[in-house]
Amino acid sequence: MPNFSPSPAALFSSLWRNRELIKASAKREVLGRYRGSALGLLWSFFNPLFMLAVYTFVFSVVFKARWDTGSDSKTEFALVLFAGLMMFSLFSECINRAPSLILSNVNYVKKVVYPLEILPVVILLAAMFHTLISLGVWLLAYGVFFGMPHATALLMPVIVFPFMLFIMGLSWVLASLGVYLRDISQIIGIFTSVLMFLTPVFYPVSALPESYRHLLYLNPVTPVIEMTRNLLYWGKLPDIQPLVTYWFVTTLIALLGFAWFQKTRKGFADVL
Repeated sequence: MPNFSPSPAALFSSLWRNRELIKASAKREVLGRYRGSALGLLWSFFNPLFMLAVYTFVFSVVFKARWDTGSDSKTEFALVLFAGLMMFSLFSECINRAPSLILSNVNYVKKVVYPLEILPVVILLAAMFHTLISLGVWLLAYGVFFGMPHATALLMPVIVFPFMLFIMGLSWVLASLGVYLRDISQIIGIFTSVLMFLTPVFYPVSALPESYRHLLYLNPVTPVIEMTRNLLYWGKLPDIQPLVTYWFVTTLIALLGFAWFQKTRKGFADVL
């Protein structure tokens, strides 16, 4: 029985040792999604634009939703909405796919010596490609309507990287649970659908009564969306203490998620 070390050193060693495999797999994942389509990778540009148009019409025109600036600008609403939607889409795409990662790659478990721990990383990098496309669309739109984007946009990696750690940690746990508990995939699908409306994607935190706002911050995606909007649209720097705490917590989640995956992967072949 091989020994799968759960230590942080084993994680970093695996990522470095398999970096070329991760890169090639992520590229294949991105290209495979659009293989055979006439527009190819252009769909990664059109999809966020289409969803943005639909959400903006429904929430700003039909439901008359507004941000807490008092402005009735549809452009402002669209950009603030899109900033939050980018981060939530990154989260939901990875989390929804995580429970089926091992189940959809049974051959890697039974017949091939394959570093299974990199599968969530591959999915995350593929999702990050689409997030970067969406970010490029956002910056282009802001430049067209409002001029030069805020310099604080350059700090986006400081927000996105710990968010990626958080997603990886959850993905390792869910990928493992998906092997032993097949219903987890259905549960997570429902969970992310509900979570979208319990996250300030379509409305500001101030829209909730003050006595309930603290509950919204129990949602781990809320701080990311708030900090992203502050950096991109409002041009505000994040507070240092919450940011440091966020880095610490997400790093811990990533390490614990990897340790869980390594401890439970020994039984994958028997179950599958």
